[in-house]
Amino acid sequence: VQLQASGGGPVQPGGSLRLSCAASGRSFSSYSMGWFRQAPGKEREFVAAITWRGGGTSYADAAKGRFTIARDNAKDTIYLQMNSLKPEDTAVYYCASSSMMYSTSRSELYNYWGQGTQVTVSS
Repeated sequence: VQLQASGGGPVQPGGSLRLSCAASGRSFSSYSMGWFRQAPGKEREFVAAITWRGGGTSYADAAKGRFTIARDNAKDTIYLQMNSLKPEDTAVYYCASSSMMYSTSRSELYNYWGQGTQVTVSS
């Protein structure tokens, strides 16, 4: 079972990135999925989550209005579109699959994690 995150990189403030997370080894279409991030010296924090069918989403306050989470169950892939990026968005971003159908911000309810992709927002 593997979650492979990609799409990170350097970007200037105000720019955009789209992260992808592809699942393999089993289908994750029956479970909610989410994105978390961890900045240097800080604890991992919730960014966004999406229900198993994609009909419901939730966001951290820092992500609302700028980030959009989506999923394509046919491809076992989720996405995080990040717009209007700020230097404080710099972090390693992790995708994860939960043990639930409905979205949750609680990291302890996520049982599969990807390896992370670095996002660096700097001028």
